[in-house]
Amino acid sequence: MSLEERIARADERGLAASGLACLDRCLPLLDGDEELLRPLWGSLADGSDWSAPLEKARGALLGLGGEEAAGAGGDEHAAAVGDEHAAAVGDEHAEAVRLVAHMLDTAPAERTAEAVRPWAESCSAVSLRVHRLLDPAAEGAPDPAGAEDPPPLVAAELRRQITVLELLEGHGKQGLRRALDVSGEGRRVLRAVVSRRARGNAESGV
Repeated sequence: MSLEERIARADERGLAASGLACLDRCLPLLDGDEELLRPLWGSLADGSDWSAPLEKARGALLGLGGEEAAGAGGDEHAAAVGDEHAAAVGDEHAEAVRLVAHMLDTAPAERTAEAVRPWAESCSAVSLRVHRLLDPAAEGAPDPAGAEDPPPLVAAELRRQITVLELLEGHGKQGLRRALDVSGEGRRVLRAVVSRRARGNAESGV
């Protein structure tokens, strides 16, 4: 079953976990503390409202709070965050940071299947795009949609997305712990990639 098919059949918890896991794995691009997203994972486990911890995460990572976090100015602020974080690095990193900031900024406060599904679909595509932008094996290569042989970093992210959806479909909320572990593994990989790129840029004077 394809990733798109799994997203299409996922329930509200599976969709929210899928989107949140994508954001979690990409957190190193926002220089974020992983603990900021833990309350969101907790809300998926106990079924509680996640609007308050979501607003707190936005405030910490994007400098947004209250009405601004949910208002029309959020997209512009997310872009500004991308510019600020990426001021001293390459274009690919700058685009990746903006994409991740937008992922967080557009997370729905109301966690219903209708509200979360388009966000989960977007997070899936954005996370794959981010991993491609940062994958050394993808530099200079075309970016065809649905490539049969994606570069290694992208292929690993694709597997993680499918695994998270499988865990939630097969085990419900009992699969959240394993989904969090899978996301933590991906986050560590991406943090290492970001660090290597930063060292390379520093050494080359970029």
